[in-house]
Amino acid sequence: MEKTLDCMGMACPLPVIKTKKEIESFAEDGTLHILVDNEIAVQNLTRLGGHYGFAVSGMQTGEKAYKVTMEVKVGEAKDAKVPEEALTCTVPPKGGRVVVLSSDRMGGGDEKLGKKLMKAFIFALTSQDDVPDKVICYNSGAFLTTEDPDTVKDLKSLEEAGATIMTCGTCLDFYGLKDKLQVGIISNMYDIVEAQMKAACIIRP
Repeated sequence: MEKTLDCMGMACPLPVIKTKKEIESFAEDGTLHILVDNEIAVQNLTRLGGHYGFAVSGMQTGEKAYKVTMEVKVGEAKDAKVPEEALTCTVPPKGGRVVVLSSDRMGGGDEKLGKKLMKAFIFALTSQDDVPDKVICYNSGAFLTTEDPDTVKDLKSLEEAGATIMTCGTCLDFYGLKDKLQVGIISNMYDIVEAQMKAACIIRP
């Protein structure tokens, strides 16, 4: 048995609700293709299929066209306990992760130790699976994008992986570092505030 459910143009959570009803109509094992026009629907349908224990795959078929395929198992569908939240619309948070470096050292206490910890923190960022969307440097954090070769190297690695490195222009001027910027862009307080206001998660070491 193979069915196609057209949910193009439907706002979330309608594609999820209609898919659940379609799954319950299956009298035997088969394949269900759901057509949607946004990635959020793809993610929510994938989550729904996961609750049933089905094999699920999604693919983009056009500029605003996606197809989610579920391998429906009638026995698993009858035994599955699908929580109410699986039928709601989950929208991924906007803004991503923003790392804020307001100093060239981490924590209080000894200055040398603080600088050593900050170096280690930035290096550890480069080994994470998820790269931050933005790294914002201000106050003495401006030294991190200008004078320390190891830190500059790690920040360049983050930039190459997709992160935007932003350094406060006022801070660079104050410390006489504007001509020494080695990575990222010179930013302003408006952009710094906007990045933090829109962030889904702000990390401050």
